[in-house]
Amino acid sequence: MKNKSLFIALFSCFLAPLSAQTSDLPFKGGEWLRFKVKYGVFNASIATMSVKEEMYGGEKVYHATGKGATTGLARVFFKVDDTYESYFGITDGKPRLFIRNIYEGGYTKYLKMYFNHTDNKVKIHNMENGKDTEISFQPGLHDVISAFYALRHHPDIENMKVGGQISLDMIFDDDEVYKFKLKLLGREKVKTHFGTVNTLKFCPLVQDGRVFKEEESITMWITDDKNKVPVKLRAALRVGSLVAELDGFNNLKNETDLKKK
Repeated sequence: MKNKSLFIALFSCFLAPLSAQTSDLPFKGGEWLRFKVKYGVFNASIATMSVKEEMYGGEKVYHATGKGATTGLARVFFKVDDTYESYFGITDGKPRLFIRNIYEGGYTKYLKMYFNHTDNKVKIHNMENGKDTEISFQPGLHDVISAFYALRHHPDIENMKVGGQISLDMIFDDDEVYKFKLKLLGREKVKTHFGTVNTLKFCPLVQDGRVFKEEESITMWITDDKNKVPVKLRAALRVGSLVAELDGFNNLKNETDLKKK
C-alpha cells in the first residue's frame, strides 16, 4: 500500500461492520480519546479520536475526527499533522463522507470521498489538483474512521474464539480498496495509565513491506467491557518499534474499569 502513514495504520487497527441497533452502541456523541505514541524511547506523537452528533445532508449523523501530530524533538525532524474525518450514519454505520487531510514531512494529500450506497460507488475529489475519480465497491465498505467505531460494535466480537478472524473492505486513498483482517489472540489483563483492566487481545493482519516488518507486526488490546475502548497497541516496524497507549478519555457511554487519576 503506497503512502500509508502510521496514523492510518493506527486507526485501521479497529475495524468491523456496525449493527443498526443504536441503543447498543458502545459509544456516544461527546466521547473523546487521546493516545500517546512512542517510537522507541521517544514520545513521538499524540493521536486523538472524537465523535459528536451533527447534521449532514439533512440527516443526523455521527461526525468523527481522528488527528495525529508529532511532538517535541520528533516534530523538528519530521513534522506530521494529519486529520481524518468521517460522517457516518447513526442507524446503519455507513460512511457518507470521508476527509483525509495530511501533512507528513513535506508530503501532502487532501481528499474528500462521497459514498453512494445505493449504487455502491464512491466519488473521490482531490482537493489539491481538482481531479475526480470514482470507484465501485461491494456493500459494507468503510473508511478508516467509520471502521474504528464499527469494530467496537461487531456482533461477533463477544463470542469469537481464539484464532477467529473478522474481515471487511476499507478505503483510505484515491486508488485502493483493500481487505482488512483482524484475528483474536485471546483475553489478557493489561496495565494501563488508568489501572489494570481486562482486555481482548487482537492481531490486525497488515501488509508487510513499506511500514511493517511482516503481516502480523501489530498487537492491540481493547477493554473487555461494553465500551470496547482501545488501550494499547504495539507495532514492529521496518525500522524500530512503536507503542501507542490510551492517555486520556472523556464521556464514555458505559461503566468502565478505567480509573481516571
